[in-house]
Amino acid sequence: MEMASISSSPRTVEEIFKDYSARRAGIVRALTYDVDEFYALCDPEKENLCLYGHPNESWEVNLPAEEVPPELPEPALGINFARDGMARRDWLSLVAMHSDSWLLSVAFYLAAPFNRNERKRLFSLINDLPAVFEVVTERKLVKEKPSADSGSKSRLGTKRSGDGQAKSTPRIADEGYGEDEDEHSETLCGTCGGNYNANEFWICCDVCERWFHGKCVKITPAKAESIRQYKCPSCSNLKRGRQ
Repeated sequence: MEMASISSSPRTVEEIFKDYSARRAGIVRALTYDVDEFYALCDPEKENLCLYGHPNESWEVNLPAEEVPPELPEPALGINFARDGMARRDWLSLVAMHSDSWLLSVAFYLAAPFNRNERKRLFSLINDLPAVFEVVTERKLVKEKPSADSGSKSRLGTKRSGDGQAKSTPRIADEGYGEDEDEHSETLCGTCGGNYNANEFWICCDVCERWFHGKCVKITPAKAESIRQYKCPSCSNLKRGRQ
């Protein structure tokens, strides 16, 4: 099982957030795209199993670390034992809740040397992402700012299909979105790691919820207008690999 050593642990706010985001992405995939594989691996007849998310965005079901104390906080132990005693959706929601707790514990374990402002900044970055529980239960909350101008753009737009049902359009941030600058001031590009800039076009992946420079993922504002649901290169490649 992969385990990051203390000597190679991230040390800055950005590095820890990147580590958190990658581990979170792996767990989200286990509980969504790879859910059938994950479910099968959590056999109640096996020993105590844990769900790990790794810094390379992969996930793993494995026994807990043998080291005492472990190099990093351990996820919930024995998630497999409750699998057959609960409705599948409820069990996945429970695993998601435990995974959220584990992700936070790892991030703030690594952030132990930080001062108050650094911890606050790290939590702000983490809190800008939906919890794993929200993604798994489809309770993704979107912050929208009310506007008296019904023709103005918002971060999350909707359009109507021929049958009158609302369809989501990709979340985008580009020039003219000055009101979002404070909200995204600590957002990092999922490709290059660069900071948010209100003068640049950004787009959010509807699967992993990470933001990207349009230029990094080769999406222009005009092209984004025609995309019903945007999937970043990593999430798109994952889906193609499973077909």
